[in-house]
Amino acid sequence: MKARQTGQGMTEYIIVLALIAIAAIGVYSFLGKSVRNQVAGVAQEISGRSASAEVSAAQQAAQQASTSANRDYQLGNYDEGTEQGN
Repeated sequence: MKARQTGQGMTEYIIVLALIAIAAIGVYSFLGKSVRNQVAGVAQEISGRSASAEVSAAQQAAQQASTSANRDYQLGNYDEGTEQGN
């Protein structure tokens, strides 16, 4: 006889959703400044003003994120990457 496995699909869905959320938080911690500056630049351009300051800030933030992503993080310094993403 085959036993019914109720709730298995929902549990798998919750696990996948949690993994996606953790990945999104990790990406945002490294690219948060860049994304915020890009959105600010778009808002400036839509309002008819120059967004050169925001674009420059986004480029600097992207460079910082790239430098931070290229560092070797281990258990002793894993929190340094998220501190640099502020």
